[in-house]
Amino acid sequence: MASRIRHFMAAAALMLAVSANAAAELVVIVSARNPVPALTSDQVAAIFLGQSGRFPDGAEVVALDQRLGSTERHQFYTQVTGKTPALLKAHWSKMVFTGRGQPPRELADSIAVRRMVAENPSMIGYIHRTALDASVRPVLVLR
Repeated sequence: MASRIRHFMAAAALMLAVSANAAAELVVIVSARNPVPALTSDQVAAIFLGQSGRFPDGAEVVALDQRLGSTERHQFYTQVTGKTPALLKAHWSKMVFTGRGQPPRELADSIAVRRMVAENPSMIGYIHRTALDASVRPVLVLR
């Protein structure tokens, strides 16, 4: 019995370590054709909160979100903006009500975001690091 408990505990610890590692693997991406070399967390937050509609070089930017309720979305907004889902909803309600902006377009998952960003140099999104390919380039790594 003690052996089973030890095995269970070891398996649980391994699963926790894997999930913690997976949570640390988000990257903010732009098209491989976009000339922006890197962005700061503050610049990314301004874009995704509708406070900036341009990249630092002045080019227009369009943000893409992952689906509401996804782990990636929650991790992204927590790390980059410090906002919980409730605070984010309140932020966008205010922005829409006052006519100052609309929330980013929502896509199903990392693959959908990567495809859309790859096709358009004015778009920016966040994906799980494992979804990276040569069509997009990371401009910020979230750990």
